[in-house]
Amino acid sequence: MPDSPHLRRARVEDASEIARLAGELGYTVETQTMAARLAALLPQPQQHVMVAQADDGTLLGWIAVERRLTLESGERIEIVGLVVDAAARGSGIGHVLVNDAEHWARQQGFDAISVRSNVTRLQSHPFYQHLGYVHRKTQHAYTKLLDAVS
Repeated sequence: MPDSPHLRRARVEDASEIARLAGELGYTVETQTMAARLAALLPQPQQHVMVAQADDGTLLGWIAVERRLTLESGERIEIVGLVVDAAARGSGIGHVLVNDAEHWARQQGFDAISVRSNVTRLQSHPFYQHLGYVHRKTQHAYTKLLDAVS
């Protein structure tokens, strides 16, 4: 494992590795589906997706950041996904990826960045707190399956 992985913008060709890493956190997704998502997101200027690549070409982690506008809170930058390979956790790769996200947020003209972390991801909470993120609230997430439109 390299001391400082190569950071670069994600590409559609990274779909397999990005899907593999997402699966480590329980977000199972087929490579084709991930490729379609990347193809849709990467050209959008309000999306920032970076990967940490090892010297041998494998991905050690990725981060997805979004500039979003909502009625209730206005415009903000949010980390919407961060995954580091289980074998590389604790090596500083997550910190490097978050630093890149913070740098991008500053380039976008923002002085704050937010992230949501599932209450079950116990290791991520001290990680973010160590980086200076402050716990502001706890939420419940609801989903409703809709009947097919006929």
